[in-house]
Amino acid sequence: MADYSGGSLEADHLCVLVHGLWGNPNHMASVARALRAQYPPDQVYILVAKRNSGSFTYDGIELGGERVCLEIEEELEAIRSKGGNIKKLSIVGYSLGGLVARYAIGLLFARGVLDSVACMNFTAFASPFLGIRTPLRGWANQIWNVLGARTLCMSGRQLFGIDKFRDTGKPLLSVLADPNSIFMSGLAKFKRHTLYTNIVNDRSAVYYTTGISKIDPYADLSKVKVHYLQGWQDVILDPLDPVSPGAPPTDPEPLASLVEKWAKRVPFVLALTLFIPLAVVAFLVNSAVQTVRSSRRVRLHERGLAGIPVHDFRVNLWIKEIREAVEDAYENLNSSQKQEYLDEAGSAGSAGEEEDSDGSVGSASGRRILALERKQSRNQEAGGFPTLALAPYQFAAIQALDELDWRKYPVYIHKHRHSHAAIIVRMDKPGFEEGHVVLKHWVTQEFLS
Repeated sequence: MADYSGGSLEADHLCVLVHGLWGNPNHMASVARALRAQYPPDQVYILVAKRNSGSFTYDGIELGGERVCLEIEEELEAIRSKGGNIKKLSIVGYSLGGLVARYAIGLLFARGVLDSVACMNFTAFASPFLGIRTPLRGWANQIWNVLGARTLCMSGRQLFGIDKFRDTGKPLLSVLADPNSIFMSGLAKFKRHTLYTNIVNDRSAVYYTTGISKIDPYADLSKVKVHYLQGWQDVILDPLDPVSPGAPPTDPEPLASLVEKWAKRVPFVLALTLFIPLAVVAFLVNSAVQTVRSSRRVRLHERGLAGIPVHDFRVNLWIKEIREAVEDAYENLNSSQKQEYLDEAGSAGSAGEEEDSDGSVGSASGRRILALERKQSRNQEAGGFPTLALAPYQFAAIQALDELDWRKYPVYIHKHRHSHAAIIVRMDKPGFEEGHVVLKHWVTQEFLS
């Protein structure tokens, strides 16, 4: 990492790289290499955040953001003390790191750090800006939304939107996207907002959340035609015209092709049968252990015993003082969704408006948001892409985030089923080569130096 991180004192641009859940600085190695190949040490200084490595990512977006904020401030001070002068700042987040970076940006804004630098690039690779709860139906959805939220400690609760952040009564993801918050005000200072989102095979963070979208045109690629960006064929789609309805297949799939397809799945099915039960048990045991450890770290952090002056970072979250009573609109999501898409007529059973099993109901503001989304969804359904049954806070986040004029690049990873890792070449592995195309596009076409 030392070969491509850091920089010289002549560099006036600091670029911060923030890894994701369960990650470590080495996960950002290919990102750092791509950046360094384009910009020498005397132009761009690279900081790879280190304080959130491994199980420390369980501790939540808030604590992670405070750690990253402190790292950035310490790095800026260290460079200044050696005679350097950073005039520009860029921040890159991967997966959960995109959310952690947004929290850190809000703190940097509130503490006046962003006033002393030109904010250049904020880039996110496969970052779940709307969380990772799924709007799909059925028992698998229930297991994912209920169990998943409770096996990733505080980070899990925040990613699934079942937390209530401080005294706001809202999920942290909602606060991060509030137009009146320090987080949105800080993010708005950056000249360019870019995101890269996988369209397939990203089970960690699916398209709608990483693409900040209320629809998913790529749910069935056999029904659409994708349009590639000129010069970046087979990997990056044209952001202005990424997809169009495709012609339906005229002939049924040959029997030989079907047999071959199922034969390839046999090893996978055997692996599920033999290893998944053991893996699930091991995962749950580890989750319990990590929950205890994370809770202990958070308690120490709150008491100021974890090496971070916590009170320095507990700033006012709001640019404008809004202290209205917040309705309890963000119910437990374990039973809030009963269908995949918003229905056209707005009948009972749509997301967020029905009564849940625990008796809670959606807020008036939530119902207004959903009513608007249903009206808009009728137009989208005519084009073949219905509106997903997201929660009210997710629709509100989409509306607020889209005000920042994102440059969104859909990515089609063909060669590997783990596109979440492949998009940034998280490790040197066969099949991840297409991620190098994504990184080259970022450093040559998107990164403002």
